[in-house]
Amino acid sequence: MPPLRLAVFNTQPPHLYFGGVERRIIEVAKRISRDVDTKVYSGTKKGFNQPFNLDGLSVVPRFSTDLVFPLDNWFFNRSLAKTYDEIKADIFEAHTASGYGFLRAAKKRGTQKPFIQTIHGVLADEYVQSRLRGPKRMRDKLANFFMQRLAKIEEKSAKEATLIVTISKYSAEKIKQFYDVNMDKVRIVPNGVDPQRFRPFEDCTKIKNRIGLGDKQCVLFVGSLIPRKGLLFLVEAAKIIVRERSETMFVVVGEGPMKNHVMADLDKMNLSKNFFFLDHVKEEMLASLYSCADVFAFPSIQEGQGITLLEAQASATPVVSFNLGGIKEAVLNKQTGLLVEPRSEELAEAILSLLSNDELREKMGTKGRSFVSENLSWALCAKRMLKVYREALQ
Repeated sequence: MPPLRLAVFNTQPPHLYFGGVERRIIEVAKRISRDVDTKVYSGTKKGFNQPFNLDGLSVVPRFSTDLVFPLDNWFFNRSLAKTYDEIKADIFEAHTASGYGFLRAAKKRGTQKPFIQTIHGVLADEYVQSRLRGPKRMRDKLANFFMQRLAKIEEKSAKEATLIVTISKYSAEKIKQFYDVNMDKVRIVPNGVDPQRFRPFEDCTKIKNRIGLGDKQCVLFVGSLIPRKGLLFLVEAAKIIVRERSETMFVVVGEGPMKNHVMADLDKMNLSKNFFFLDHVKEEMLASLYSCADVFAFPSIQEGQGITLLEAQASATPVVSFNLGGIKEAVLNKQTGLLVEPRSEELAEAILSLLSNDELREKMGTKGRSFVSENLSWALCAKRMLKVYREALQ
């Protein structure tokens, strides 16, 4: 029996971007390659303009800009619609708002092949949470305007899709709240982690010395430097933490528009010496950083799940995060980490409690690795997605 042909749409090329969406696409595709022949259609971003093969996964360019996401997304979907007849598959899958152009073209032609809409963090929920944060700079207001538009597109695509896949019970609840879709067609398939790649390292001296940490305690943050990820909460918490533990270092891994703003705030607070910024790092180094950190801090204010939380726990590193959204499903509070209310003071208190207690960190780290290895691996995610693909064809 020949493998199913799957066409996946995602504006960002998965081999050049390393967000949760891109990681899921790659990790699932390579684990079901015997049963599913996957082609990913992505925008021409970061110089991507020639077909690329990654572990048997084909990545095919479709024109977009490389400016800001809403424009990239619009041009990419326009390109999908124009090249509709060239995209051959048994099943089509779009992540977030990356496939509406293809879906519109299919509707015009009366195509009946199954279309799966995969929703990560619900865009309408992200828009509402952003509005609740109060006054914004003009750039943030513009981003919110586009977010609202994209949320409407995600809603329409979800309503027209054969099946909807989402990553947590929380996201499923938000789909019901904001999108008014038939919930009978929603399937929950959480993201995962590779516990062989993300695991405890016995000797952290080399990696700590490489970035100048020495024997200092380290609080790690991994994520896009955008408002939703809550890095400013961590900056405010750091003011409190260094009063008690002045040698504590905060390692920030990620890129984004907030970087200069955050660095300016750190200068004003005289905290620059306690922060170390890394842009994109190679996968091997990222795994080492997770394992060698004493605490992983993830102060996101809106999250469907949070892959970085899974990676940290797989690395046997306890986490501190806010007690909201899909995070509550990704972390066992007081067992694999500490979940607190979204305030810098509570974030600081939780981090300090872990930094000062070696035995508690070790206990939570061991439990965290066991929890994600047994319940939230990419192998399980891929198995569940294969079941969804076969269901969509029935």
